[in-house]
Amino acid sequence: MRTPPIAGVRGAEWGQVARDAPAKLNLTLAILGRRPDGFHDLHSVMVAVGLADRLELRIAAGPVDTLTVVGPGGDPVSGDLGPPQDNLVLRGIGAARAALRATAVEAPLPALAARLEKRIPVAAGLGGGSSDGAAAIDGSLEAWGLATMLDPAARLAAAAALGSDVPFFLAGGWALVEGRGERVTPLPGVRGAAPWVLLVTPAVAASTAAVYAAYAAGVRPPAGASLATSSHLAAELARGLAAGRFLDRAGVLAASNDLAPATAALLPALGGLRRGLGRLLGRPVGQSGSGPTLWVLYPSEAAAREAADLVGREAADGSLEAPGDTPPFVVAAPIAGGRQP
Repeated sequence: MRTPPIAGVRGAEWGQVARDAPAKLNLTLAILGRRPDGFHDLHSVMVAVGLADRLELRIAAGPVDTLTVVGPGGDPVSGDLGPPQDNLVLRGIGAARAALRATAVEAPLPALAARLEKRIPVAAGLGGGSSDGAAAIDGSLEAWGLATMLDPAARLAAAAALGSDVPFFLAGGWALVEGRGERVTPLPGVRGAAPWVLLVTPAVAASTAAVYAAYAAGVRPPAGASLATSSHLAAELARGLAAGRFLDRAGVLAASNDLAPATAALLPALGGLRRGLGRLLGRPVGQSGSGPTLWVLYPSEAAAREAADLVGREAADGSLEAPGDTPPFVVAAPIAGGRQP
């Protein structure tokens, strides 16, 4: 199939195409078993939150895709991003190019220059790298002027090839995620005002592979409890769940992460931080993904920001002990919008 040449690429500047790449929160995470391909089958209710990286793309001056990574506001980036060739932004651009070629698109697909402003902590259980990869797939197609050339199934396949969390970020919002992450069923948000969440990420890394290895070795909660909670929450959201009733379930949701015991075993001080947050805030404290980010749900922006200020002060003066050489990253963020009654 022949397609028209790309228009508007001359003199392109940063911001020709821009995407926000939001973080995700695992409200539940049930591990169903190990698959023949080495991955694990999951059942997780995930939601996008209003903490996001910023990805900008333009046509490159040279022959190869390039990536510049900066921290918030253009400051030097913190955290180990790994080898550039493994970065999911560059891999996402490559996946989009390969998907177009597989559908017989013959239009020129010039190299892209990407600039990524990292605002989501690295290796934190918030899916920042996966979200960047999804944004790169979507943004590349627009940068080439070929956004309509890949159908949803082709985009999903390209995303799944990048990583287990990437397909979720093509849908965003609220979703039930199954399989190893490739099966994404969008869910309605809660009815009424969208809740807010306090995110606390200590300055320590939790290796996803090491956490899964500890889980496989038997460091896990009783079987079935997280799956029951996850299934119930997905069903309630599908039927229509009011924001207040959702917040009433914070305690059971906070206990519904099958990886949390394994993460705590690898990072014992994380358990102390979780208990300290619970005492300080008087609310249930959950863990997102394989950690180490901890979360606390709130009904409003004001309440979440007040909690963030309190946690920041207590961590800075040492009253709240947190692992790592620097104070934890603390932010209040909105959860993806709810539905009005």
